[in-house]
Amino acid sequence: MTATRTLRPPPEYRLVETVRSLTFSRYDPCARIAAGTLWWAVRTPDGPATLALRRHGGDLLAEGYGPGADRVLDRADAIAGLRDDLTGFADLATAHPVVARLAAGHRGLRMPATGQVFRQALRAVLEQKVTGQEAYRAYAATVRHFAEPAPGPLQPLLLPPDPARVAAAPYWVFHPFGMEQRRAETLRRVAATADRLERCADPGEATRRLVALPGVGPWTAAEVVRIAYGDPDAVSVGDYHVPNTVAWALAGEPRGDDARMLALLEPFRGHRGRVCVLLAAGGVQAPRYGPRMPVRSFARF
Repeated sequence: MTATRTLRPPPEYRLVETVRSLTFSRYDPCARIAAGTLWWAVRTPDGPATLALRRHGGDLLAEGYGPGADRVLDRADAIAGLRDDLTGFADLATAHPVVARLAAGHRGLRMPATGQVFRQALRAVLEQKVTGQEAYRAYAATVRHFAEPAPGPLQPLLLPPDPARVAAAPYWVFHPFGMEQRRAETLRRVAATADRLERCADPGEATRRLVALPGVGPWTAAEVVRIAYGDPDAVSVGDYHVPNTVAWALAGEPRGDDARMLALLEPFRGHRGRVCVLLAAGGVQAPRYGPRMPVRSFARF
């Protein structure tokens, strides 16, 4: 089945900048940006689907493939970030010149809301306490182990793993992927509760359910709800780099801890996560001391 939907974004909207967060590197087997088009494979209650998002003149053309095409098209505007509510952010951004500059320079950047909790939790759990390269290798190997082709013309493109199959796999299945027992067991617990997680009404409920699971902490929960719900206030407490980035950008301090980060972000409450997204989009980084480390490495959980 193939279906289409035309969306009308604001004039300043930037598709690639907005949807880049939906891919885990340019080689993500489940999501790819090719020639300015996002190809995004997903599981829906109606079956597998692939969403393609591309610019068509001033519009945004959404194409759905597979049994879940209608379902994914119903949410295409949220996935494209067009439901992102920036109410009040323009006034908050004026509280700091760096935030004001980035908000103006990235006016077309929106925050997607995929509605897919387990899909994002898979990635977040695999990013716990390892480098970005190690996390991606584990992610790609996991997807390929449970490989199921996604519908649509772009191949090869794979569906995210079925949570039931992940939950049923013994932890040692994941060892060859570079995943130690702790993360493997955490992933299996998240997969076993995927149905309940997907039914959460809002990011607050999802966060409460996630952090109640052993092995899942505030960092993982924030990484999930920022993308699954488009939560503009989700802050990744426990990240190795983000507190330093915030301290450097907002106070000129090369190092900061979580408490300092949250204090500096407090004037932007309601959009604290959006500020962090803008800092990343603007390439803001604190000075590096010692060996260079990949971005997003060694997060807690």
